[in-house]
Amino acid sequence: MSEQGFFTEATSAEVVISRNAKAKDARLAEVMAILTRHLHAAVKEIEPTEAEWFAAIQFLTATGHMCTDWRQEYILLSDVLGVSMLVDAINNRKPSGASESTVLGPFHVTDAPELPMGADICLDQKGEPMLVRGVIRSTDGTPLAGAKIDVWQANDEGFYDVQQKGIQPDFNLRGVFRTGPDGSYWFKAVKPKFYPIPDDGPVGKLLAALGRHPYRPAHLHYIVEAPAHGRLVTHIFDPDDPYIGSDAVFGVKESLLAKFDQITDPGEIAQAGFDRPFFRVDHDFVLAPA
Repeated sequence: MSEQGFFTEATSAEVVISRNAKAKDARLAEVMAILTRHLHAAVKEIEPTEAEWFAAIQFLTATGHMCTDWRQEYILLSDVLGVSMLVDAINNRKPSGASESTVLGPFHVTDAPELPMGADICLDQKGEPMLVRGVIRSTDGTPLAGAKIDVWQANDEGFYDVQQKGIQPDFNLRGVFRTGPDGSYWFKAVKPKFYPIPDDGPVGKLLAALGRHPYRPAHLHYIVEAPAHGRLVTHIFDPDDPYIGSDAVFGVKESLLAKFDQITDPGEIAQAGFDRPFFRVDHDFVLAPA
């Protein structure tokens, strides 16, 4: 495309794209062309006033000012617009039968301790006890021995340990497990609670203006890995959570709903190693061959 020198409302996108014809990176040129076409089309459809456009610039400026080494407001914006989940879906297309992925979230740590199967990841014993169990399989049904399961969750008040340094013990509600020959896993934890994403910045104000809440429904995080299989980053969710149908970051998928059964039978309580009623969660994962 030759460089088109004169800008008009009708040809705005084509003129801008033509100026990028000498871009050294073909992928960058492709991306910018697509973004330019869609952005110009949106502006033509919206027909913003100059004051409205300046308000949009101010919003993006405030979003940038909110970013720090530990907080990324632009990721939050991507999350609440559903873009993070869309990028995840595009990059994690699974064959039929494989467990679905969802977003990693900001609270994973890379050095959680490896624990013996069946260990209790709740170090402060706060909250309602829970037993989580299941089997890791390949898409052909074969149990996967030696699969690595990295789990983490918020506590019964909706906070992760890294959000409450000095209040929760380090590595509270985190652990790494490895399956045995039958591919099974089980560990003890506490029933998680819904919690809000950070809503004290421009993204939170945008949600409020749109009449949306900032809450994520109760869930457990998983990273599951096994030799010769693709890595799975996912959650399991409590289907009875009040926010299960309106996750602020669109992370819920129907296949990731896992029933949380409350067990009150004294025999089952004793067998599970608890001293009071507990929640039992059964959820299997299926990994796709690499």
